[in-house]
Formats: sequence, structure tokens, C-alpha cells
Amino acid sequence: MPMPDSPPQRPLVGILWMLAAGVCFVLMTALVKVIGNAMHPVQLAFLRYILGLVFVLPVIRPLITTRFTRRQWALFGIRGALQSVAVMLWFFAMTQIPLAEVTAMNYLTPIYVTLGAVFLLGERLALRRITAIGFAFIGALIILRPGFREVSAGHLAMLGTTLLLGGAYLLAKVTVDEVRPALVLAQMSIWVAVFLAPFAVVVWQPFSPSDLGFVFLVATMATAGHYCMTRALQAAPVAVTQPATFLQLVWSVALGALAFDEGIDPWVVAGGTLILASVSFISWREAALQRRQITPVNLEPKL
Repeated sequence: MPMPDSPPQRPLVGILWMLAAGVCFVLMTALVKVIGNAMHPVQLAFLRYILGLVFVLPVIRPLITTRFTRRQWALFGIRGALQSVAVMLWFFAMTQIPLAEVTAMNYLTPIYVTLGAVFLLGERLALRRITAIGFAFIGALIILRPGFREVSAGHLAMLGTTLLLGGAYLLAKVTVDEVRPALVLAQMSIWVAVFLAPFAVVVWQPFSPSDLGFVFLVATMATAGHYCMTRALQAAPVAVTQPATFLQLVWSVALGALAFDEGIDPWVVAGGTLILASVSFISWREAALQRRQITPVNLEPKL
């Protein structure tokens, strides 16, 4: 039974917000795929974060006046470094492999978070969670099918992306217990823009105003997706909203086939479904045991 001061649970509203988040994230990845042929992935990633800084403006004053500890500054910096490398790898992967494969492999991030929480946050790993993690990695093998097809640089980039995003999430989980979430997000945006700047300078090339408009749409869709995801978390438990993220894979497959002439690979769908089922089971068990949620609810790249 919820505590008297707990917000009312609205499962249908939570699912609708999560569906809206999924639409935003799929559109974001599609826009990256469109613009990725006209601009270097690193430059694209840098511009996405520079333009995204406009959404940090509402918290500039508390960001300046808040006295962060040395430890917090260190955590912000390390998270920014991890996120920066992950972002570069993700934007590169988007130009190399189909949309559906990017979406399906993104589902591995919560699995890495679950494993990392054991070593960094002292989480216990019960047999059920170990089994679910095992099935998730089987799902990844189904997608990659090493030995049966070539594992491209794009696939390796996505494996690196999900691993680094898992580490970045864990650091965010530590800092958000001490600092307002809006300030944690703002710090991440600023640090990533700073870290990406020298890499972007090396590969910089001219671009058109329309290209810049596409990048701003990418930043807008990413921000809108995170907002919708947060509203979903406020409205309903993770165990209720997380299965709705399966539609991200469905939409990615459909959009990839219709807009980018990408073939529908049943192995990718099967592997992604298995990974998502494993993550959903872990979240359901956490909710059933009423333990502090560690595994992130959203399965898209936190970009």
C-alpha cells in the first residue's frame, strides 16, 4: 500500500508518456541517420550538445551558485568523459548499421548497469537476476551472430556505447542522491560539450543551415524524450511502463524499412525482444521486492 504522501499511481498515463518518449527517441535516431551522411559523426555529436545547451538555460543561476564538493566535481568530470566517448561511438554506429540493430543493442545498457551496481553500489545479484542477465547476453549473440555474419565496426561501437552509458548512468545515480537532478543533467551537457570540442575541431567541415536545423531537431527530440520518460516515472511504476519500450524496436524496424530501405531481420527482432524481456523481468522483480530501483527505466541511449 502506498504511503499517504506518495503521488497517486496512474498506470495508463505512465504508459502513454513512455510511448511518447519512445516516439521521440526513435525520431531522434532517424534524424541522426539522415544527417549522418552529410556531417562527420563527431562533429554532429558536438553540435547536438552545443545546441542542446539552450535547454540548460533555466538552471544556469543555481548551477553557478551551488557549491559542489571536489568529489562531486570529479564525478561530473568522469561521467562527462564516459558519456563523450559513448556519444561519439553511438553517432558512428548510426551511420554504419541499421536503425533496428542500434535500437535492439541499446537494450544492453540496463544489463551493464545491473552488473556495475554489484561492484560499485554493493547490490546483491540473486540467481534470478543472474539468469536474466544470461538470457540478455544470449539475445545480444542472436543479434550479432558472430561466425555466421561479419561483426562490423558499427556493432563493436554499439557494444562500447552501451557499456560506457551503463557506467555513466551509475555515476549519475550516485550524484543525483546528492544534487538536484536538473543540475546533474546540466553538468553532463556542459562537460560533454567541452570534452567533444577538441575532437570536433579535428574533423570539422562546413555545413548548411538546413544541416544545423536537423541537428537542433535531434537535440529537441532527445530532450523531449527525457522529459516524457520522467513524466512516465512519476505516473507509474517501472514494471508497468518498461514493457511499453518494446514498441521502440517495432517502430525502428518499420521506419528503417520504409524510410531507409533497410531489410527486416527477424534475428535482430528476436534478440532485442529477449534482451528487453530480461530487463523487464529484472525491473519487475525489483518492484515486487520493493527494493531501491537501480536498473534504468529507459532503454534508449542517454544522449
